[in-house]
Amino acid sequence: MRSIEGQRSDNQPVKRSPAEKQKLLRELRETLASMKSHAAPSLRQSVQKRISDLETELGVTAGRR
Repeated sequence: MRSIEGQRSDNQPVKRSPAEKQKLLRELRETLASMKSHAAPSLRQSVQKRISDLETELGVTAGRR
């Protein structure tokens, strides 16, 4: 079955409000802090990249929490 234009399956990025982005950023930071030392380096890097991207979108400085 084919999707129609504008459907969620069109591979569009999810639009989030600034409040939702702040919540996601907080959750990602908690996830990164709670990762075990033996967690896959690629997983740790992907979470760090997502945090960095969100901080850039929100204009948050890296050292600020």
